[in-house]
Amino acid sequence: MASKIIKQVSRVITAHRQREGGGFMVRRPLPSGNLNYADPFLMLDHLGPVDYAPGEAVGAPDHPHRGFETVTYVLEGGFEHRDSHGNHGVLKPGWVQWMTAGSGVIHSEMPTDELQKKGGGFHGFQIWVNLPAKDKMIRPRYQDVPPEDIPWFKSSDNQTSIKVIAGEVEGVQANIDTHTPIFMLDLRTSGKYSLTIPEGMDALVYNYNPKSILVGQEKTKLKESQLAVINTHGLPLDFEAVDDGSDKKEARVLVLAGTPIREKIARYGPFVMNTDEEIQQAISDMQSGRFGMIPGSSERMRKTDEANEKRRLAGKQ
Repeated sequence: MASKIIKQVSRVITAHRQREGGGFMVRRPLPSGNLNYADPFLMLDHLGPVDYAPGEAVGAPDHPHRGFETVTYVLEGGFEHRDSHGNHGVLKPGWVQWMTAGSGVIHSEMPTDELQKKGGGFHGFQIWVNLPAKDKMIRPRYQDVPPEDIPWFKSSDNQTSIKVIAGEVEGVQANIDTHTPIFMLDLRTSGKYSLTIPEGMDALVYNYNPKSILVGQEKTKLKESQLAVINTHGLPLDFEAVDDGSDKKEARVLVLAGTPIREKIARYGPFVMNTDEEIQQAISDMQSGRFGMIPGSSERMRKTDEANEKRRLAGKQ
């Protein structure tokens, strides 16, 4: 007698497009009209892929954060980041930055000088992860991790490789430290793979590649720019690449899972707290200068305005 197939994909959401930061286009499946929050994940932005002509690249000039974490994962191109605590660094292809905003920072994420001057491709992600109430006002922290420090898992049939950004896969443990249990994987397969999600976690699976993939025991087809909301029911999650005529050899998905925090949240733009009063305090602290500032803000805005004008004149806005 055949075993009963359990439906693990509760819904599929197609990302919508919108402009963010200094004017770059993102594909955003979370939040969307029918999914506002997937505890503990607040936002998933797919950045690009985009090809910039010289002088056209834009980023996110100075902006605040408080009460959560931002995770930036660069696939192509690069970002230069600075903040009001004096931190500075460059994220290149394969790098991950896990920024704990905590009590608050002013942060800028700009294209590298090389990308801005010469043009080129950019592709990546930014994910927002909530913090529990006890950690929302901790000191800000950065974990900038180069690709050589991010481990990979390879399946025995060599058809599946998984970049373990956070969490653990079959004994391969990530190097990033998280405040709550988090699973963040870049899974690539040309065949089949069955992934065990830790107990107590459900998952999100986002297809960022033109090649389609089947997800779950019921084999729900996930196309490019679609997000599957997963209830594992305590069972492994199946993945299978689809032969759909795409010129891509492998399917590629971002897998997110985390232990729910299960606390009330209040959110306003770049602030995510637990009460409306805490949001008002964050706004007051930012306006009074308690978040600090980053030297050179007017120069970053000038570069952003010039890049947007160049793209407008080229008919790319």
